[in-house]
Amino acid sequence: MTLKTLFTLSSISAILLSSSLLSAYASTDTKRETREPEAATGITVKKAVHGSKFMVASANPYASEAGLAILAQGGSAVDAAIAVQLVLTLVEPQSSGIGGGTFMLHWDNKNNKMTTFDGRETAPSAASSSLFLDPKGKPLRWRDTVVGGRSVGVPGLLATFKKAHDQYGKLPWSVLFEQAITLAENGFIVSPRLEKLLSMNFNPGIHSLPEINQYFFPNGKSVKAGDVLVNKKLARVYRSIAKKGIDVFYQGWIAKKIVEKVQGASISPGLLSLDDMAAYQAKERQAVCGKYRDYNVCGMAPPSSGGVAVIQILAQLQRFDLAKYQPNSVEALHLYTQSARLAFADRNRYIADADFVPVPTSGLIEPSYLAKRSLLIDPNKDMGKASAGKPTKAIALADDSAIERPSTSHLSIIDGQGNAVSMTSSIENGFGSALMVEGFILNNQLTDFSLAPKKEGQWVANRVQANKRPRSSMAPMMIFNQDNSLKLLIGSPGGSRIINYVAQTIIGILDWKLDPQEAINLPKITNRNHGTTLERGTAAEALKPLLEAKGHQVQIRDLNSGIHAIEVTTSGYIGGADPRREGIVLTK
Repeated sequence: MTLKTLFTLSSISAILLSSSLLSAYASTDTKRETREPEAATGITVKKAVHGSKFMVASANPYASEAGLAILAQGGSAVDAAIAVQLVLTLVEPQSSGIGGGTFMLHWDNKNNKMTTFDGRETAPSAASSSLFLDPKGKPLRWRDTVVGGRSVGVPGLLATFKKAHDQYGKLPWSVLFEQAITLAENGFIVSPRLEKLLSMNFNPGIHSLPEINQYFFPNGKSVKAGDVLVNKKLARVYRSIAKKGIDVFYQGWIAKKIVEKVQGASISPGLLSLDDMAAYQAKERQAVCGKYRDYNVCGMAPPSSGGVAVIQILAQLQRFDLAKYQPNSVEALHLYTQSARLAFADRNRYIADADFVPVPTSGLIEPSYLAKRSLLIDPNKDMGKASAGKPTKAIALADDSAIERPSTSHLSIIDGQGNAVSMTSSIENGFGSALMVEGFILNNQLTDFSLAPKKEGQWVANRVQANKRPRSSMAPMMIFNQDNSLKLLIGSPGGSRIINYVAQTIIGILDWKLDPQEAINLPKITNRNHGTTLERGTAAEALKPLLEAKGHQVQIRDLNSGIHAIEVTTSGYIGGADPRREGIVLTK
């Protein structure tokens, strides 16, 4: 692969095009992971990165470079997370951005305090449970809801950043935008991954909506890997927010542009209003935490289902000695899939925005409840489709099978003072709603609600309601040692499979004593209370007949996780980035 244009940016030491250029990208004072082919599977894997001062793991080399530069200036983990995400909005537009939302976990190392920030999108105040019903009261097909204005919720990312920066930022707000502005103004090199995703044509809005089409298909031809893509509109947006703060986004000229685009969409106009934009608030929520072995596992509370479900999967496996099994052995993975079935059964019935629906969060992670659920796991036989349990304070609700798409991003960061951020962000479907406003893409997160508000006469917890936040599977996690010191930061993109990816990798680190990169590299297996899925092209394929002998219905497919993890050890930090995507770990 060759670069069509080679240029130098003041804040970026070099430019990556693909994994083959990683060695050329390395510098003498910054440690990066290396890659080598895995002979057993044919998959390219990465090696762990070791550091002692600070570390950033994110989904794109440009973004990791921006975060590292902020940390090198003495910036906090929150400062670096903001800089990373601003760059991701530009270089990984299919996955996340300022037109979407986030869940952020923050660890204040000095005060031993964990804070979680809910920046999930909200439904417009004019929305109702009939938002995704046709004139006859039947749910629309999902593919008829994804493109256009109807699916757009109020973006929460920037409000979250403002709230987190006010508490934990060190560098001036405007400084955090500098590298993203430079890249947007001068251009970034299109990656092979972005080219591939554009060629897949899974979001029809890219071809039918003019602004996004012109950006990615100038002169009628798709941008290619190696092209330099400039986004001066986004640079202007960033300059405005850097100078005037987030009010310009939620109440000023950018808000007006967003509302005009949503309400005036040529496909499925939406209900989003200026009042909705101005009223948005990011929220601090109490983390959900549960015990696993000698560790305390913490994540996001509802409307994320990720924290509860990961805790459930792990806790239900407490009575099994997974450490005695080889990593990814059929015995261990069978037990894991059964626990995942139970967690997804509860998730699909009970988890929603707790500000609108009574969610039995404490009951779902109560040790005696999970011990009882664990007894349903048969080490020798697949249980088939699991039913939801009856935790304390649960109310009668219908099951929800809302679709969640895998276009999301995760970052893990530790700064020079040991403060940390584990953050997952998303615009939902690949390229979101396909509505592009001033260089950034708007989310279609409202499709994470159940399209049907009722089933068999009972309300679905995750139904559309005005100002409500849709359920999510995003699962940024932090794990702590017995003395409350930080052990691990982890998270992943992947739609509802995020829960599977994160839980399996945690088991790899805590039970099988793998380093983060080794655990991330493991072939993936998922079960969302349907069939069991094994990762195509990996050693996991050999487990198919063994699992089928235990009664599993098995399919083999690509499993595109994007895990970024950092482990804290007595000798420093160990970072890992998923080989299935283009992210890297940088450290000093």
